Amino acid sequence: MKRIGVLTSGGDAPGMNAAIRAVVRRAIYDSLEVIGIRRGYLGLICGDVEPLVMNSVADIVQRGGTFLRTARAEEFYTTQGRLKAWETIKNNQIEGLVVIGGDGTFRGARQFSLEYPLAVIGIPATIDNDIPGTDFTVGFDTAVNNVVDAVNKIRDTATSVERIVVVEVMGHDTGFIALESGLAGGAESILIPEVPFSIEDVCEKIRLTYKRGKLHSIIIVAEGAASGPEIGDQIKRGTGLDTRVTILGHIQRGGSPTAFDRNLASRMGSRAVEMLMAGCANKMIAIEAGKITSVNFDDTIGLKKRIDLELYRLANILSF
Repeated sequence: MKRIGVLTSGGDAPGMNAAIRAVVRRAIYDSLEVIGIRRGYLGLICGDVEPLVMNSVADIVQRGGTFLRTARAEEFYTTQGRLKAWETIKNNQIEGLVVIGGDGTFRGARQFSLEYPLAVIGIPATIDNDIPGTDFTVGFDTAVNNVVDAVNKIRDTATSVERIVVVEVMGHDTGFIALESGLAGGAESILIPEVPFSIEDVCEKIRLTYKRGKLHSIIIVAEGAASGPEIGDQIKRGTGLDTRVTILGHIQRGGSPTAFDRNLASRMGSRAVEMLMAGCANKMIAIEAGKITSVNFDDTIGLKKRIDLELYRLANILSF
C-alpha cells in the first residue's frame, strides 16, 4: 500500500482533528502518502481532495471540529453516488481509506467496501458515545466536560436565586451525555430515553429536598427523553417553584478537546494506519478496558449500545 485517504463524516466531534493528525503523521512515518477528502462522502463524490503532508496537520491537535470539514451526503447512499466516489478513489490512486464518524459513516463505508475493492477502517467519533463495540467514542469526553462546566455555572446562579433549572442536553436516542454529566454535576434528577420516568416522581423529589432546606435543583434532560421547556412547565405546575430552562445545544460540540479525547483519537488514528498496512478491512477501531482493539463493522452497525444502569442508580442515590 502506497497511498491512503482520510475523511470525516456526519456530525462533528472534538478530537476529529487529533485523529486526522495521527493518521497523517503515522502514515508518513511509514512512507505512505495521504489524501485528505474534504466534506466527507460529499467531497468523495465531488472529487474535493488535497494531498496532506506533515505541515498540513500542524497545530490542530488542540482545535475542535474538523479542518477537513464534514457534511451529510444522501447521494452516497445511492449506487450512482458511490460510483462517483469510486471514480475519485481510482483517479487519486487511493488504496485504503480511514473514515472518522459515527454509525451512518460506517454504514456507508461498509457498503462502499462491499461494492469496490477498497480497504476501509473506521474511527468512532461522535459526542453521543452510542457506538457499540467501544467503551468510548472520540468527542464524548469533551462534550460531557462542556456540559459539566455549564452546569457548574448554572448551579451558581440557581443557588443564589433559589430556583430550579432544567438543562436540556443532546442525545436523541441515548442518554450517555445526560447520565455522565448529571452524575459529575450532581444533578438532582436525570431523565434519559432508556429509563421511563414520572414527572410526579421528579416533583416529589424536589419537594423532599426543599423540605430539608435545599432551595435549588438541577434537572438534566436528554433531548430524546423529553423536551426541556415542557419538563420545566410541568415542574413549575407540580411544585409551584420558580423554574427556568436552559438548552445547551451545539455548545456541547465545540471547544478544545480534552486530553482524554486527544489521546484516544491519536491512538485510534495510529492503529487505523497499522491495520490498513496489515491488509485489514471493514473494521472499526475501538477501546476496551483501556486497550485499543478493533471490531468488524457487522458487529457494530445498526446495534444499540446499552446504558450502564448501575451508574444511573448511583446517580439517583447520590442526588438526595
